[in-house]
Amino acid sequence: MNKKNIVIIGLGGVGGYFGFKISQSNELDQQHKVSFVARGKTYDIVKKNGFTLLSQEHPNSITIPNAIYKTISEIKDPDLILICVKEYDLENVCSQLSEVITKKTILLPMMNGADIYDRIQNILPENIILPSCVYVASHIKEKGIVEHKGKPGKLIFGKDPLSVNANVSWVIELIEKSKIDYEFKDNSMLDIWTKFIFIASFGLVTAKHNSSIGAVCNDDIQRNEASEIMNEIHQIATKKGIHLGENIIEQTFKKAATFPPQTPTSLQLDVNSGKENNELELFAGAIINYGEILNIQHPFTLKIFNEIKK
Repeated sequence: MNKKNIVIIGLGGVGGYFGFKISQSNELDQQHKVSFVARGKTYDIVKKNGFTLLSQEHPNSITIPNAIYKTISEIKDPDLILICVKEYDLENVCSQLSEVITKKTILLPMMNGADIYDRIQNILPENIILPSCVYVASHIKEKGIVEHKGKPGKLIFGKDPLSVNANVSWVIELIEKSKIDYEFKDNSMLDIWTKFIFIASFGLVTAKHNSSIGAVCNDDIQRNEASEIMNEIHQIATKKGIHLGENIIEQTFKKAATFPPQTPTSLQLDVNSGKENNELELFAGAIINYGEILNIQHPFTLKIFNEIKK
């Protein structure tokens, strides 16, 4: 494999975990150039000390990337970019990327949301985008340090729906060599929407009631609200040609029941702590926008969206 230029943008829970694995694996043979983009104090700490991942998977918890950049504008001729930013930064990041990528640059957004692929494609239509969803229990412990707990993180990603014949075998080899638990699929949209129906419905209802995953499962009013939102998402997915299955709502509640009942959601924590930037647009915004484009009614999502906004 030719030496590739790989850049990880964002060193939060997701970018920190997966970026660490790619960088540390690459340190052994320097087969590629692996760079991080980080801001402010995180940049200073990683530049001086390297990046730290606290995880049972990695006794040696520090990796030194080949380069670290303060801004996207410093990136030169990248082959692969892992976009690991908060959803409210996505358009801004893609606009900056448009100045530095080439047509050969492959984009791998490690972000959970049903509309991420469409939003990137809208700004960067010339590039291969590999739609994905991620499962990892990790968070920023302090600047330059991410802590990972529980099972190994998992990446599910697939071919670009508009460029299914693009050769991305070297990306799959890179992920495998980095010992990342992954599945690569011809079509990853089913996995993305299966995750979205869970995180969006439970996120919105827990945010409205300042409750928990267990409360949504067991309180009749909250369970009904979540079911109605899931039904709206199901209709949108079906119209987009993504067949989630007739019993997806029942399966989603079964999955939720495997979590400890007091488990919060990130949207609930952000909304009820008064955090200005949160995932409300990622969840409700996507349902409302797709509903309007596809002419599908979405009154329950719209109602909860407006109630949370207040």
